[in-house]
Amino acid sequence: MAYEAIFGIVAVFSTIIVGMISFGPIGKGIGDRLRGKAAGAPSAVQDQLDEVLSRLEDVQRQLGEAAERQEFTERMLAQARGKGALGPGA
Repeated sequence: MAYEAIFGIVAVFSTIIVGMISFGPIGKGIGDRLRGKAAGAPSAVQDQLDEVLSRLEDVQRQLGEAAERQEFTERMLAQARGKGALGPGA
């Protein structure tokens, strides 16, 4: 099993999630609070939070689908190697 590939995939998706949070409404809200600016209306903040959570759920779903596809591919390769359809790996 290629742990480097799995680590790479996890690192990419983690970077995307952190970027979405940092540059999204949550990151802007944290920046405003650090600069001393007043926060927006509570309902507006809640709407933004709901949007971020929705996007996060989408990213989690996509990551789960990618993991399922990877597992499927690994099973197919293992079956093909077991039948002798593939040569030995490098």
